[in-house]
Amino acid sequence: MTPTNLDIREILKLLPHRYPFMLVDRVVSIDAEAGTLVALKNVTYNENFFPGHFPGLPTMPGVLMLEAMAQACGLLAVVKSNLRCDSGYILYFAGIDNCRFKRPVVPGDQLHFHIHLDKQKRDLWKFSAQAKVGDELACEAEMICVLKNAGRDTGSD
Repeated sequence: MTPTNLDIREILKLLPHRYPFMLVDRVVSIDAEAGTLVALKNVTYNENFFPGHFPGLPTMPGVLMLEAMAQACGLLAVVKSNLRCDSGYILYFAGIDNCRFKRPVVPGDQLHFHIHLDKQKRDLWKFSAQAKVGDELACEAEMICVLKNAGRDTGSD
């Protein structure tokens, strides 16, 4: 049965990312058949990037918003493909189009990632992704990813 939401323990079984680079806290809803996912990231003052970006005006770097959206895309792809992070497969970020940043993200914000699978052909996946704080759009992009066997030892020996 396909899950309809995921907590952090379940996310860690699906993605290879770990602290400090795990940027998705929870999947609120997922519909693998429809190709949609909503996930969230609670942005706290304790994030490891805030002391240097920017001192006195902590702002989440845009590239980390993109990485968080890519991780949310990866979650949708692995659930849709029925994979786990120990399968040896990784969804690599391959490209980005039409990226726009609309609003700064600061401590105390809760980012909601809205992901839609636009197209999938063999190992190529194309997503539309948005990051929102409340009803305000913070970032949007079209993301292209490729699912590849990473050739890692999965520990199954």
